[in-house]
Amino acid sequence: MEMTKIKAGQALAQVLVDWNIDHIYGITADSINNTVDGFYQEKDHLKYIQVRHEEVGALAAAADAKLTGTIGVSFGSAGPGAVHLLNGLYDAKMDHVPVLALVGQSATSIMNTNFFQEMNQDPIFADVAEFHKQVTTAEQIPYVVDEAIRSAYATRSVSVVIIPDDLSGQDIEFDGFKTASLSGSQQVLMPKSDDVQQTIAALKAAQHPVLWIGKGAYNARQEVIAVSEKFSLPVLSTAPATGIMPTDHPNFMGSRGRLGTKPAFEVSQAADLVLFVGTNFPFARYLPQGIKFIQVNNNLADLGKQHDADITVLADAKEFFQALLQSEVTIKPTKFLKAAQRDKQNWNRWLKTIATDDQGGLTAEGVLEAIKDNATDDAVFGLDVGNNTEWAIRQLPLNKQQTFTMSAWYGTMGFGLPAGLAAQLNYPKKQVWSISGDGGYAMVMPDLLTEVKYHLPVINVVLENKVLGFIQHEKLLANQAPYGIDLIGADWAKMADNMGAIGFKVTNLKELKATFQKVTQLQQNGNRLPIVIDAKIKNVDPIDTSFVPVDPENFDADTIAKYRERYGIAEADQPALSQLLNEL
Repeated sequence: MEMTKIKAGQALAQVLVDWNIDHIYGITADSINNTVDGFYQEKDHLKYIQVRHEEVGALAAAADAKLTGTIGVSFGSAGPGAVHLLNGLYDAKMDHVPVLALVGQSATSIMNTNFFQEMNQDPIFADVAEFHKQVTTAEQIPYVVDEAIRSAYATRSVSVVIIPDDLSGQDIEFDGFKTASLSGSQQVLMPKSDDVQQTIAALKAAQHPVLWIGKGAYNARQEVIAVSEKFSLPVLSTAPATGIMPTDHPNFMGSRGRLGTKPAFEVSQAADLVLFVGTNFPFARYLPQGIKFIQVNNNLADLGKQHDADITVLADAKEFFQALLQSEVTIKPTKFLKAAQRDKQNWNRWLKTIATDDQGGLTAEGVLEAIKDNATDDAVFGLDVGNNTEWAIRQLPLNKQQTFTMSAWYGTMGFGLPAGLAAQLNYPKKQVWSISGDGGYAMVMPDLLTEVKYHLPVINVVLENKVLGFIQHEKLLANQAPYGIDLIGADWAKMADNMGAIGFKVTNLKELKATFQKVTQLQQNGNRLPIVIDAKIKNVDPIDTSFVPVDPENFDADTIAKYRERYGIAEADQPALSQLLNEL
């Protein structure tokens, strides 16, 4: 019996569909036209999202993978299109998510002849991709793409397939593959009983124990809450893991570092034991000496990578927490936990005070507070990189079924809008936000047209302070001139209107409230256009919580006074954790 003959490009598209991939980002061109025609043949099952820049497509594909766990796919033509993909591919590599890039190539008959845009592209992707191959026959195309997808899932990384355009236009025999499209293994690493007992004994002996979680605990929200309450543990998370424990839980302190909080810094600084679960947080190496360190991770290579561990547990986070919960040991709320809870209450009250004061201009905290008040319980947030990330991580409501994504390890500006675009495609019935500074938004703003074209009602919030604020802070600390960080502002709201979206400009809390009332009305009326909220905020250097010298038991009076004056945190409103402990 003869097999069905179809174009190799269509066979490629069928492979994608078999892997439950329903959309793909890219821009067509002469070196990838036959491949794109294959997408057309499968258009009822595979939606082609035409972006305005390949970088946006690659970043959106990375966001797909981060938000859903399903491989994201983007494509680009030979030469410039291929190179444009790199930024998004590196974001996927650094955050360990599966992404496939399909890259066009000149026809085989003109390869190696120094033709227009003909180049050796494989070395370009050798560093970013675990899997990178160029096909040499039309028959190889579906086979190599299938192999590339399996590799991306297996390694949680990037795969690249380079396809000479004439090959994807040739007829091949193809009836699909029988091998199951498996995207992950079901292996579970159970903790050893001795490791669990050692951990419990260490928790009982500690005076100031802290639980510190990362993305490895993403499926263990209830277990994290229960362990925290059972053993009286203040909880920190890495920034990407924010929301695993509800952000409004009294035991949750936030993150440590520039994207962190005062209570998170103080609690981790005062800790005598850290239970470090499901994370490879690089800044753990800066914790004070003498802390007992227990690391729990299901990746053998990550154990001891950032901090030498007194107790090492190779196990999945959820199973480890469940084993702890089976213990008969319960620790009543300690003075340390109570002081940490008060520290967090004071911090939240301080943020609220800033948010409600617009006498000197609208604050970023005020905008985030409005987002918090108007976000749905299952909202999805795409965060850009910069000061906007600090404000968002500190204030977004991540206490119910809300989710977010960010460029965590790679830290590329311009991630917010593509992430919002991807989120709305994956969750068409959910409320979706992107939050960007004016620097990051300007890098990718033309793809607001993509949201318009595909009727994606993302609420894009632009925090305009006319400066590269994150870098401004570094220059202030280094006593450098503020050179090269100023930005020209724009009327992002009018630009949105001109691009077919809906724009609002706000400069104070009254306008902000009125705008959100209009946004709510638009949503209730079934709006399908993207919205841009152009928030003109005052340029204020946000509090640096990577180092919070306010403890009189550890810092001199002059250092404390300078820090408190710089960031406006009066001792009466935000005493040091040690002072709160002494009061108890």
